[in-house]
Amino acid sequence: MTTETSTPPAAESRWKVDSTASNKCGVTLMNNQVGAVVAEVMSRHENVTVTKLPSMIRVDGIGNLTFDFDEISDALGSEFDQSDFEEIMSTHYGRMVHFDDKTMLFSSPEEAAEYIDFDLVEVPR
Repeated sequence: MTTETSTPPAAESRWKVDSTASNKCGVTLMNNQVGAVVAEVMSRHENVTVTKLPSMIRVDGIGNLTFDFDEISDALGSEFDQSDFEEIMSTHYGRMVHFDDKTMLFSSPEEAAEYIDFDLVEVPR
């Protein structure tokens, strides 16, 4: 009788370093009552991943993210605006553009440039 033992492949760490472009953008929110509602609203959107951790909530999107303050206000049952968003957000990655009624994040600086009147100049190599 022969017994074969195989070692299962090591689980890949979600914290590994990868310097390739991810086409993602995102924020880290406080894991409190308001942050949980914002994360719930964002989890309903396509291409959005919400990761709940003990003291924070990660909201990551592919391409871009839009935090629509009217949609969030409806879910909260009270007014939600830019100052509330800044209060619960501790970090972000991607290009962030603020409007009166929403905040958008973009993985691509070219897409963000369209909204902020920034002319990207190609640098010769």
